[in-house]
Amino acid sequence: MSLVPVLKVKNLSTHFHTRHGIIKAVDGVSFEVAAGKTLGLVGESGCGKSVTALSILRLIEPPGRILSGEVWLNGYNLLKLPPGQLRQVRGKEIALVFQDPLTSLNPVLTIGTQITETIVSHEEVSRAEARRRAVELLFRLGLPDPERLMRLYPFQLSGGMRQRVMMAMAISMRPKVLIADEPTTALDVTVQAQILAELKRLQEELGMAIVLITHDLGVVASMADEVAVMYAGSIVERGPVAEVFDHPAHPYTRALLRSVPRLSKEELVPIGGQPPTLLNFPAHCAFFPRCPEAHTECRGKKPELREIGPDHAAACHRISRSCPGGGWAQVTLLEVREVVKHYAGKRGIFAGHREKVRAVDGVTFALARGETLSLVGESGCGKSTLGRLVVRLEEPTAGKILFAGEDITGWTGRKLQELRRRFQIIFQDSSSSLNPRRTVGAIIEEPLANFGVAKRERQERVAELLTLVGLEPGDAWKYPHEFSGGQRQRINIARALALQPELVVCDEPVSSLDVSIRAQILNLLRELKKRLGLSYLFISHDLAAVNYLADRVAVMYLGKIVEILPAEGLGSQARHPYTRALLRAVPEPDPRQRTDRKAVVRGEPPDPANPPAGCRFHPRCPEFRDICRREEPTLKEVREGHLVACHLGEACLK
Repeated sequence: MSLVPVLKVKNLSTHFHTRHGIIKAVDGVSFEVAAGKTLGLVGESGCGKSVTALSILRLIEPPGRILSGEVWLNGYNLLKLPPGQLRQVRGKEIALVFQDPLTSLNPVLTIGTQITETIVSHEEVSRAEARRRAVELLFRLGLPDPERLMRLYPFQLSGGMRQRVMMAMAISMRPKVLIADEPTTALDVTVQAQILAELKRLQEELGMAIVLITHDLGVVASMADEVAVMYAGSIVERGPVAEVFDHPAHPYTRALLRSVPRLSKEELVPIGGQPPTLLNFPAHCAFFPRCPEAHTECRGKKPELREIGPDHAAACHRISRSCPGGGWAQVTLLEVREVVKHYAGKRGIFAGHREKVRAVDGVTFALARGETLSLVGESGCGKSTLGRLVVRLEEPTAGKILFAGEDITGWTGRKLQELRRRFQIIFQDSSSSLNPRRTVGAIIEEPLANFGVAKRERQERVAELLTLVGLEPGDAWKYPHEFSGGQRQRINIARALALQPELVVCDEPVSSLDVSIRAQILNLLRELKKRLGLSYLFISHDLAAVNYLADRVAVMYLGKIVEILPAEGLGSQARHPYTRALLRAVPEPDPRQRTDRKAVVRGEPPDPANPPAGCRFHPRCPEFRDICRREEPTLKEVREGHLVACHLGEACLK
């Protein structure tokens, strides 16, 4: 946070000691709020939001105890103040609006008496002056006939009116910090909108910092500047509200956003399972029993809240670091750095001369979490080889492959085996990649058995996976030959997802399927990505399929990447002559838009064992110049997110 915070909470922990054990209601919570700013504190019921608010004001009652932490307000720690001084601070400098005003207001005192008492107890003013200020506050909060309202009792008011009375009491002393705990939960939408608008207006007028505690993400989106997401007593993600909503990094945050009803009638995806009880809770990731992306490491130590971008932090073992801009979509999962794969070949009558087949020759790219990056190019360009290198089915000749921030190049044995849980590959031929002598259930179950999953759990997981990919649980007893090509590819997808990977390399997964089955598989891959938060390296020569599925496209030619660009700009912004030639060759299902055969790239790709000097595409390029024969172009950024390796420079941007 760039502004100086008026409220700073550091490592706050509040536990309840019961005869059954310890409930860690708040466990190491930290956040800051600046003057005039609003922090939204969100999460499911029981996550610790309200206990955090009560702990800040030291209103915790036995068997609860504030075990540790600091709460700094204007230079002093509230948790260390003597009781008398703390009572003066409450209400005057920091105030709390409770969720249920009916239980918070005294039922035997009039509204006027209660607001007046609040003012008199903190300031040396007459009751007449306090009463005048109370009437003014009620008027400013939009309540009708405030003089009459002062004489009424809480039960004589509607829910919205009682909530405004609570707000009037809270702001009567013009506090520097207002904590609003579910202030609009029980109200209808019109009253809620009025109260939120009034709260925003008062904040601007008084310069208050607001901590808005709610489970309503719509309220947070409209009110907050920053958001902190709580789960099981801890903050699992925090950051600017637009950044967190646009690029949620933690699986729990994404799950919350998917479960919010919208006017667009998007399908709701509820979060499976129930929040933990927090009684004697073990020290691991609290969300992993409900997380569709959980892995072995999630069962270990509790993840720390780490910065992943400017003012954006998340607590998840699956987040390594971020690219500029932060957020889930920019969090790097896979990095390929100058990777080379050369094969030794033989030539000559006596096969005595050895030469290198340059299958992959210095490739660099990054793949973000939740992203689909597609590798496209003609057969033999090195796409499939690069895919096998990524999942370590082959060892690179040179270069580095980083997965979740760790250099996995050279990993072997048990270390590599454990890593294979986190990435999988779907091969092109759905028939040859399935063992014809084993049932479908045994095929899908095999990776689970390799990692020690119990038999019953394996069978349940197989049934779940078959359902997930659109097959029946009873299909587990059938053999691969009993299924169609499209169904076999669904089985391959189910097997790839068995260990809940983070990355799936899809090597031409739809090239051998007919158009209707291809559409089904592409839709399935798209839906699984959305539901499970998968990342795909999608290898294909089908640019239409690429355009449908990918977020970004990397174009390969003869072992090198010649262009990387957003998929949405593939048809209109492609700049490399080879990319444009590939696009012109795509047949459109429209007889009025026939492919111009004269514009299609001519000739065959050169021998990868003896690539041309300079630009490797120049022998087939209709736009080449002399420099293209002499110098090899480097991959340069021509606009944000768009890289091209071409000597044409400005000419290729026209």
